[in-house]
Amino acid sequence: MRAMVVRRYGPPEVFESREVSDPQPKPGEVLIRVKTVGINFGDLLQRMGLYPGTPKPPFVPGVEIAGVVEKVAEGAKPGGAAELKRGDAVTAFTQFNAYAQWAVAPARNAHRLPAGMPFDDAAAIGVNYLTAYHSMFTMANLQPGDRILIHGAAGGVGIAAVQLARARGLVIFGTAGPAKQEYLRKIGVHHAIDYAKSAPEGIEMVMDPIGGKSFSRSQQCLGTTGRLVVYGFSAAAGPDGKRSLLRGAIALAQTPRFHPLKMMSRNLSVIGVNLGTMQSRGALLRTELEELFRMYGDGKIKPVIGKTFPLAEAAAAHRYIHDRKNVGKVVLNAT
Repeated sequence: MRAMVVRRYGPPEVFESREVSDPQPKPGEVLIRVKTVGINFGDLLQRMGLYPGTPKPPFVPGVEIAGVVEKVAEGAKPGGAAELKRGDAVTAFTQFNAYAQWAVAPARNAHRLPAGMPFDDAAAIGVNYLTAYHSMFTMANLQPGDRILIHGAAGGVGIAAVQLARARGLVIFGTAGPAKQEYLRKIGVHHAIDYAKSAPEGIEMVMDPIGGKSFSRSQQCLGTTGRLVVYGFSAAAGPDGKRSLLRGAIALAQTPRFHPLKMMSRNLSVIGVNLGTMQSRGALLRTELEELFRMYGDGKIKPVIGKTFPLAEAAAAHRYIHDRKNVGKVVLNAT
């Protein structure tokens, strides 16, 4: 099969299309013929060698796919759902190795798609919408009328959060560059903000994937009972896409230390969200995803696919994201 291999840590140009052996599912896994691959910012950090747990090169990056089950290994039963079978259309979370024509995934991480959901949407709803939903309603317990500040509101997770916030009656503040301000207003952001120039106050929740000094500014936006949700560290990745340990170290040094007594006195919370380390809570994630599928069927949410690239053009897709050209999700077509 063809796969996009990271031959060394570095910029997008380190990708190489290679013929590799077809994966074989182990007990408890399913083999999936990949139709689409959802690109997440963590994939860019994997390519740069900055994502925790990234294998040493050469390796195949990515964690989010949609496709068709080709083979079900012994003992492969998704938690809390009917047994998967050959021919089922699924979205799945892999443990790397997603940028390929075939992939294996633990059966507990493969979710049967609702009838009629396109594979592009299926590759865009898992990581982005689960991250937003889990952050906003499971961890932060947002209620109608609460105010939320969404950084990068024109990105994949950002648009997911905006749609979920609209569905639940939240007041939405969203940040993006000047060129994307009007788009934010069109999709329902009540207050579109250029974060370099201004920031709101008294917010119930801030979603921050940036890190570094942005965490400090986000905390300052919070009011009493405010929640800061951190779910990324994009400050470690520069716009050139090159691996820079110095840049990462500077961003880490700029990250604030949240003293528990100060947090207590202000009635504030800091919440970390990383879907990749929630394997022990698979039943919870499945319940959340089922709710997202229901909302999708009701027309309350709909992934925005900013651009689709062929699998062989993974480097161009990563460069597109580094250049901040994307609005919504960027997807690879593996067929």
